[in-house]
Amino acid sequence: QAVIGWMDRRHHCKIQRDWISYSAGVVTALNWAVQAVTQPGDEVLVNTPVYHPFYQAVEAQGRTLLTSSLKEEDLYYTFDFADMERKVTPRTKALMLCSPHNPVGRVWKREELEQLAEFCLRHDLVVIADEIHNDLVYQEHTMFLTVSPEIAQRTILCTAPSKTFNLAGIQASNIIIPNEDLRKAYKDQVIRAHASSAHAFAAPAVIGAYDRSEDWLDQLLVYLEGNMDLFCTTVNQEIPKLRVRKPEGTYLAWVDCRALGMDASQLETFMKEKARLLLDEGVIFGQAGAGFERFNVACPRSVLKQALDQLRDAVRELDLQAD
Repeated sequence: QAVIGWMDRRHHCKIQRDWISYSAGVVTALNWAVQAVTQPGDEVLVNTPVYHPFYQAVEAQGRTLLTSSLKEEDLYYTFDFADMERKVTPRTKALMLCSPHNPVGRVWKREELEQLAEFCLRHDLVVIADEIHNDLVYQEHTMFLTVSPEIAQRTILCTAPSKTFNLAGIQASNIIIPNEDLRKAYKDQVIRAHASSAHAFAAPAVIGAYDRSEDWLDQLLVYLEGNMDLFCTTVNQEIPKLRVRKPEGTYLAWVDCRALGMDASQLETFMKEKARLLLDEGVIFGQAGAGFERFNVACPRSVLKQALDQLRDAVRELDLQAD
């Protein structure tokens, strides 16, 4: 009931009790979902750059990874439907959707998702939708299940309170599957892994988050957006060799460091040894992420300010050495 109420209140998405399946985590669910809807050798389409466990969920199961790069214009990313049409084949059985998108920070517009749904219906694809960041948005987010009744019947929706409330250690994700056949196929994978039940603390934690902590989340979103505004303004105004566009969702900033002229290894070394920052290298999200760094701004503002000072000083020292 806590999950049902949360989805209705926060996302205008009405779900039924029997649609909800358990998973210890969304990454685990991605792997089970791929196994449930494809056979070895089948293709799974992924839009890159994207959260790196997407790749592992496909390739580790013996499926064929099919990638289509998002189109980027001034750090604003959109689906490249023309490229997706060129890439898809009769062997393509599923598409993995990241919404809101990690790492580029897009909160897809409803019309974009409608076009994606039409593409998937036309090519008979099942959609495995990772919406774990759905609560952490700075504008309206459209749940993929709400795009159309037809696409809802072809969707495995992965959600969790873990990002929203920092509860990853609780290991309780809610996998929402309206279609009975898809749900059975997914649950068969869970049963085969002997992982169909949660530990004793999971249910109380989910209830506590969804039923008793909504006000905390509203306050968190204000603080997070303040952090994000500070980060993006400082980078763009004071570190002009780097570029960042304020994300529409998530607490992750996708920073373009290509003007530094470093390869992936050099950039990682620079950030660790000169800026003294431990980041997620853009290249781990796919080759389309080469030259980027992903920053996590979900921290006290004092820590964020210190990180920005270190980053600015390191880039300035680099410029002085070049002179």
